[in-house]
Amino acid sequence: MPESEPLLEMIGIVKEFPGVRALDGVDLVVRPGEVHCLLGQNGAGKSTLIKVLSGAHQPDEGTISWQGEPVRLNSPTAAMRLGVATIYQELDLVDGLSVAENVFLGHEQTTAGFIHRSEMNRRTQELLHRLGHGEISPRTELGRLPAAHKQIVSMARALSHEAKLIIMDEPSAALAHDEVGNLFRIIRDLRAAGVAVVYISHRLAEIREIGDRVTVLKDGRTVAVGLAAKDTPTPQIVSLMVGRDLANTFPERPAPAPDAAAVLDVRGLSLPGVFADISFSVRAGEIVGLAGLVGSGRSEILETIYGARRASAGQVLIDGKPVRRGSTPAAVAAGMGLAPEERKSQALLLHDSVAENILLAAMDDFATFGWLDRRKAARAAAEQVAALDLRPHDPEREVRTLSGGNQQKAVLARWLVQRRRLLLLDEPTRGVDVGARTELYALIRRLAEQGLGVLLVSSEVPEVLGLSDRVLVVREGRLVHEAAATELDEAQVLDLVMAPTDGADSAEPAGRPAA
Repeated sequence: MPESEPLLEMIGIVKEFPGVRALDGVDLVVRPGEVHCLLGQNGAGKSTLIKVLSGAHQPDEGTISWQGEPVRLNSPTAAMRLGVATIYQELDLVDGLSVAENVFLGHEQTTAGFIHRSEMNRRTQELLHRLGHGEISPRTELGRLPAAHKQIVSMARALSHEAKLIIMDEPSAALAHDEVGNLFRIIRDLRAAGVAVVYISHRLAEIREIGDRVTVLKDGRTVAVGLAAKDTPTPQIVSLMVGRDLANTFPERPAPAPDAAAVLDVRGLSLPGVFADISFSVRAGEIVGLAGLVGSGRSEILETIYGARRASAGQVLIDGKPVRRGSTPAAVAAGMGLAPEERKSQALLLHDSVAENILLAAMDDFATFGWLDRRKAARAAAEQVAALDLRPHDPEREVRTLSGGNQQKAVLARWLVQRRRLLLLDEPTRGVDVGARTELYALIRRLAEQGLGVLLVSSEVPEVLGLSDRVLVVREGRLVHEAAATELDEAQVLDLVMAPTDGADSAEPAGRPAA
C-alpha cells in the first residue's frame, strides 16, 4: 500500500511492574487505513502494549504521537476521545442490557439529563447497518445474542466513539469458519473508510489473509517492525516469535495399532435437538479428532460423553463397561478427564494456586479418614509441574498469572495426577501461541503413546488433521464421515463440514458414517 504519514507512533515504550520489565523499548507505527498485525508468544508484551495504547497503563519511558503530535493517554477515556477503541478477547459488554445500551455504555445520549433511548436506538441501527448486520435489533437484550453478534455489537460500540484506530484482540477466537469470513469483510470495509486496525491473533493464516504489515514482539522487545504480511514467509515469522526454528509443528505419528483395545465406545448416543445416533470408538493410544462447525454438535458430544449433559438414548462405555448417563462423577470414576473449551471460566479457579487447581479432582486420593496429607498432595502437584514442564516451576503461583499454554497444562495435569483412560479435549490450543502449541501437541501425543485414548475437538482443521490419527466429521448433529487423518486434506474437511445435509433434520439419526 502507498506510504502515508503515521496515524500512531509508539517509540521506545517501557513498562515495569514489580519484579518484571514487561515492555523494554517497544516500537509500533500504524498508518491510517491499514491492518497492522501485532504478533508474539504469550508473555511477549502484547497485552501490556495495548493497555498502554488504550490508556489503561501509563508507560514509564517512551513517547506516543498521534497524527504527528505528542499525546499522553492518561486514561481509557482520553484514548477514546482521541479515537482509539479496543475490542478485547473477553468482550467487556453487559448481557443484561440492550444492544443499544451496550453500544453507548459510558457515553449515553441524553437530553436535559434524561437518556434519549430512541436516539440511541436510531444511531445503533445505523452503526449495525454499516457493519452489515442490520438484522440485529438495538432493543434486543445482549445476552440473547450468539458470540458472533456480540462481537458485532462491540465493533459498533467502537465506531460509536468515531474511532480512527480499533484494536482487536483475538477477534476470531470464538467464531466459526463462515463468521471469520464476515469479520474479515467488516475489517476490509473499515480499512476502506480509513480506519486503522491493530489485529492480534495466534492464527498465522489469518495474518497473511487480512494483514498489511506485521510487528513482532518477543520478551518485551520489538524484534521486527512493519514486515509485509503477505510477503514474509510464515517460518520467518514463527522464528522471530519463538527465537528458534520450529521445523515440525506436529509430532510424528506412530504406526497405527489396529489391535489395540477400545478405551471408549459410543453407541447410538442422542441428545434431542442437538445430535442423534452417534457411534464411534477410541482405542488405547489413539487420538481421534472431531471436526465440524460451531453449532454442529461436536462440543455437546464431548459434554454428553462426560456426563455434563444427559443423553436421551445410547450408551457410553469405558473399557467395555457402561457409564451412567448424565453423571460427571461416574465419568470421572470410570477414568475420563475433560479439558473444556473455556478454561478460564469452566476449568480453572483463577485466584487459586497451580497446585490447588491440579489437585482439585483428586483430594480424596490424598486423604486418610477425612484428613488431607498436605505433604503428599504437594509432592504430587510438584511432580506434575515438572513432568509437564509447566512454567514457571512454582506450584504455589496463582494460576491466573500463567500464559494460556501453561494454564492449559495445569488443566491437563489435574487429570494426570490420577490414572486416566480417556482425555476429552475441547479447543485445547485456543488463545495459545505457536511455540506453546508445539509443546502441547508433543505432550498430547506423548500421553497417547502412554496408552491414553484422546478425543479432540478443534475449530482449526489443520490442527485436527495434524494431531489426530483418525478424524470424524460432524455436520448438523450427524456423524457424516470417518477416515484416517492421512487420507484427508483441509479442503476436503471444509467441504464435508459445510455441505448441505440433503434436507435431513439436524438431530435425525445419521445411520452409519461414510467410510
